Amino acid sequence: METVSGGDKPEHLIWRLNEFKNHERAISFAQQFQETLCVYSGPVQQLYTNYEISVPRDEHRSLIILPDPYAHYDTFSWISEEAVRPTGMSILPGDVFGKEGLYLTLPLVKNGEKTTRPVPLKVGLLTMFRHERDDMPFLPVITKGDLRAFRMDEPSLHLHRILPGKLSDRSEMEVRQIQRVIREKLNFYL
Repeated sequence: METVSGGDKPEHLIWRLNEFKNHERAISFAQQFQETLCVYSGPVQQLYTNYEISVPRDEHRSLIILPDPYAHYDTFSWISEEAVRPTGMSILPGDVFGKEGLYLTLPLVKNGEKTTRPVPLKVGLLTMFRHERDDMPFLPVITKGDLRAFRMDEPSLHLHRILPGKLSDRSEMEVRQIQRVIREKLNFYL
């Protein structure tokens, strides 16, 4: 695991792990997504598609998102916060449900009450892709605060989504490129 030391780090790229007792487990859980999920940072309105999740040398209670400094074309700027919305879905380790692998919690309304149903991550993603509309594709991303403790210190990763219809100040070509990159990264699970 690569580590980073001291220096000025932008606060919007530092994810604190204070709610976790088992920091190493939270770190390992988060790091497995650096090749498959894009990170959105609201304070700077940027979407990072090529980054590394690092741990400061002097502290294992936070993660730092390090965008690749040599791949500026992998960062999309001027993505307003109104174009990024919570999904109500989370990725959880299967052992939370007595199973192996990763699971996605799909939101449901059952008997008039909101609930969730855990399904294997691949099944959940395919379900979301099958039910998307052309004007509302499923484009999941993660943001600061999405790594959370679930039931007694189990890590979970809440998902947000990019809403292309809210990217009105971006060119159609750039919106398509954002969609393509997010989807290509997710292909790992499909």
